[in-house]
Amino acid sequence: MHPGMMYWWKSHRGDHGWEGGAECGVGGHGWRRHHRHAHRHWREYEASHHDSELGAGAFGVRRPLRYLAHKLDLDEAQVTELARVLSELKTERAQAEVDGRRATAAFADALGGESFDLDRANAAGAMRVASAEHLRGAVVKALGRIHAMLEPEQRERLAYLIRTGTLQI
Repeated sequence: MHPGMMYWWKSHRGDHGWEGGAECGVGGHGWRRHHRHAHRHWREYEASHHDSELGAGAFGVRRPLRYLAHKLDLDEAQVTELARVLSELKTERAQAEVDGRRATAAFADALGGESFDLDRANAAGAMRVASAEHLRGAVVKALGRIHAMLEPEQRERLAYLIRTGTLQI
């Protein structure tokens, strides 16, 4: 087994110290335990930071452009167009999130008064539905643009990734 694989295997298996149970370092904590602890916090930061900022939700992966460029073997022109499509879709999803927060606030306002404000609740529900319909249209349009720029074999691979749940739309 490759030495790097041994480290990975032991660190994911729950082995907290050196072989034989001996640990070194201040306070009896081995370097591996410290490394794993720091690595876990880095992964939590990385996930929270990148998911919101880089739009992981667009296709269900943290870096959809890089991932799709690799999996679909895209050329430079395709990568450029896909970047445009994903950027626009990211903007539409962000707007849908803002609309969702506004609708939630309006629902809360409808409940917060002396009596239930039916008109405000209906308006909030309509806002939520309109936002969902707008996002649906943006996703369908994006998929159409992606379909038009891909070769048949690339389309089949993309469909497979979506069908198997590797990518989520």
